[in-house]
Amino acid sequence: MSGTDLLQLFLHFLSLSLLAIGGALGTSPEMNRYLVDQRGWMTDAQFTDAIALAHAAPGPNILFVTLLGWQAAGAPGALAATAGILLPSSVLCFFGNRWRAANASGRLVRSIRRGLSPIAIGLTLAAGWIISVANNVDWKLWALSVAAFGFFLFSRRNPLWLIATGALAGALGVV
Repeated sequence: MSGTDLLQLFLHFLSLSLLAIGGALGTSPEMNRYLVDQRGWMTDAQFTDAIALAHAAPGPNILFVTLLGWQAAGAPGALAATAGILLPSSVLCFFGNRWRAANASGRLVRSIRRGLSPIAIGLTLAAGWIISVANNVDWKLWALSVAAFGFFLFSRRNPLWLIATGALAGALGVV
């Protein structure tokens, strides 16, 4: 990968940083479009594997961005993607939290919080859709995804039950 490609990777992730309302996973559909469809630096399977591996590992969920950069361009790509996604949002959070603390009871603070919540939920649902479409290659996996979505929508149980159920289904050869 050339230096120009690394710069473009950095700038693309830099632009996504301020759109990552509710976390970087919300911007994963755009990351998928850029890395898989537009640039061809990885496949859909590699993309979703990087997300799954990062979320299975201990640590912050932002690790998937580092793995995507690594998959695209090795260590320089990992650094470019991680720095790009972290820099703008970190600076905004630093100054935004200082402002919020000074105006905690203000009407504008409450309005911003209420306005950003549906955006974060929508971005997270879009990310879930992209990951499901890329991985669900037969009806059993689609059924498992629908059941998991229903579980989250209608249950207040610990999500670890879903992981255990998925592991059991895989061990028994159901999926």
